[in-house]
Amino acid sequence: MNSPGFGGRSRSSDATLPENTSNSRGSSTYSSYAPASSHHKSATTAAAATAAKNPAKSVGRSIIDALMSCFSPPEPPEKTSTNVYSNDSFEASSSGSEKRRSANRGIYTSSNNSTHSSERVTVKFTMEEINNATKNFSPSFKIGQGGFGTVYKGQLQDGTIVAVKRAKKILYDQHLGVEFQTEVKTLAQVEHRNLVKFYGFLEYGEEKILVVEYVPNGTLRDHLDCFNGNILDFASRLDIAIDVAHAVTYLHMYTDHPIIHRDIKSSNILLTDNLRAKVADFGFARLAADRESGATHVSTQVKGTAGYLDPEYLKTYQLTEKSDVYSFGVLLVELVTGRRPIEPKRELKERITTKWAMKKFSSGEAVLALDPKLTRSPANNFVMEKIFELSWQCLAPHRNNRPPMRKCAEILWTIRKDYTELLTSKF
Repeated sequence: MNSPGFGGRSRSSDATLPENTSNSRGSSTYSSYAPASSHHKSATTAAAATAAKNPAKSVGRSIIDALMSCFSPPEPPEKTSTNVYSNDSFEASSSGSEKRRSANRGIYTSSNNSTHSSERVTVKFTMEEINNATKNFSPSFKIGQGGFGTVYKGQLQDGTIVAVKRAKKILYDQHLGVEFQTEVKTLAQVEHRNLVKFYGFLEYGEEKILVVEYVPNGTLRDHLDCFNGNILDFASRLDIAIDVAHAVTYLHMYTDHPIIHRDIKSSNILLTDNLRAKVADFGFARLAADRESGATHVSTQVKGTAGYLDPEYLKTYQLTEKSDVYSFGVLLVELVTGRRPIEPKRELKERITTKWAMKKFSSGEAVLALDPKLTRSPANNFVMEKIFELSWQCLAPHRNNRPPMRKCAEILWTIRKDYTELLTSKF
């Protein structure tokens, strides 16, 4: 069961491979998830032609792009000749990089959106406080179970409702220990309205506990599966995609040092009562390469979830922010089709959802991949085509061909603007 307070992670679906493995290993089956690069080019060309035919829409997009460019700095050019080898620990960012990133946060430093990490205060809870909050881990307070442990709903002394994530007591499971430390360090230095809020932690003996914001409305995957009987409409799905894009853009560009989430997936996207998305579960998070030092990637163990893994990262062990972009592309396909990334019970040609959906899109039959729970209409068909077009770019086999997350957010904003205009026009 996935927790409404934390994204669930099945440990059997996590991929963990040893470091320093030769980069010449054979191609993985994950490489079949991504569309061919030639398709990516044709989709981009087609998009340009469409814009040329509709100057009004092109002007609208130009205005949106101009506005968005005011909010965030340009992405530094990616270099290809330098590598950096390091483990999965968190290092301090260079002072120059920190000053540059702090000066360019734009809207991401507004009071209701995010705050500078140096202003965060990490609270260390006592066992007495945790016991009081959860009524001694009462079974009636249990709200979820995941690979890391059990999640309880709790109430702090000041009345704040929280989710209390209690790690499994496995004495020799070093992986769980590393994930716990990583999640504490990451959550302690980030704050954004589309990320789960961190209240504090406890580490005492065998007890490892995280206390974070309680998000009451389940996961995105729950809603795509209609767990509460309500269908998630296309407008809500588009808003959720934009929320996630904002959260990941913040991690990549507006923290003191870029952070790669490494586990963007529908079960790690929590929804509030008004269907605003919050990204959770930072157990696999990793500091990105320091661009100012000339590094272009980090060589590290492969971690993530089957179906969402970047095939280039899987084959080369070279991790960059573009690995999150690939996972986001899978998430976009999931939002449009309603299907999970891997559907083992379907016929062979439909088991890998991204491969199946992108084939439908490239052959002009994208409507056949639309979630059957969604209504086919001119407005919905338009959004479907545009999101598939963006997915195609995100799923490019090579990271250099994928857009940065900031660009994904800009494109989605434009799609939402055009979608709203279509809904208000006469059809």
